[in-house]
Amino acid sequence: MKATANREITPLKDTDTFLVFDRMKQGFDYPLHFHPEYELNFISNAAGAKRIMGDSVEIINDLELVLIGPNLNHTWENANNDPTQIVHEITIQFQPDIFSQRLLTRNIFRPIDTMLKNSERGIAFSPETVKQLEHRLLSFSGRNGFTSFIDLQVLLYDLALSRNQRLLANQTFVKDTVTNDERIVKLHNFIKENYQKKIMLHDAADMLNMSTITFTRFIKQRTGKSYIDYINDIRLGYASRMLIETEMSISEICFNCGFNNISNFNRLFKKNQGKTPSEFRQSFEGRRNVY
Repeated sequence: MKATANREITPLKDTDTFLVFDRMKQGFDYPLHFHPEYELNFISNAAGAKRIMGDSVEIINDLELVLIGPNLNHTWENANNDPTQIVHEITIQFQPDIFSQRLLTRNIFRPIDTMLKNSERGIAFSPETVKQLEHRLLSFSGRNGFTSFIDLQVLLYDLALSRNQRLLANQTFVKDTVTNDERIVKLHNFIKENYQKKIMLHDAADMLNMSTITFTRFIKQRTGKSYIDYINDIRLGYASRMLIETEMSISEICFNCGFNNISNFNRLFKKNQGKTPSEFRQSFEGRRNVY
């Protein structure tokens, strides 16, 4: 049976720039997923594990570094590796608009622009590049403040200039992204401001001056989701952030995010994240910084 990719709700908020997550773990258990953020993922001590990136399936070496573009299906699975071996994983996720389009047209930023565009297929960096940059990646989670953003820009620039990069997924596999629509932006902002409350279908439709039938069709066409699923995605994003950053109980998070049934919250969370809220919180027991 073909695996279905779930949209991951990352802990990044609109006001954040990037996240660094550094952890030690045993093996891989996260399901196939995608998200709108870019992701730079470094893995060591997992030789023999399987990387899936779009339609690309490869066995990885001891050192792994890939750049994943927005909405590209990806995961790592146990294969020929020892699943009891301790794996070191450093994940850097950053927003798609971390650089303005105007900035990316400047000569000095063009290598980064090209790399970001190529990352829609996933980029694997050469063993030589990974070895050369390993010490910088290992120290990344210990950095703080604005200088960490400068360090990220320098890292991306060096990666963009590195040799022997490999594109992974076939061009025909790349997901189409939803064109930015001011009505969707307006709806998204409306839900973010009211996610803790009950948001009626007719209220959202009225805000966009649509009938409920037209509005329901519009949401499905523009997002591929029902109105309820679209709201729940936003609510689950807030829940993910609270699970990572607060000591609130799961029931408190459930009700603070607009869900009125703990069983339904647990079911929806596992469907979207591939883990229960408790398992998700445990999986983030590592060093993390959000900038």
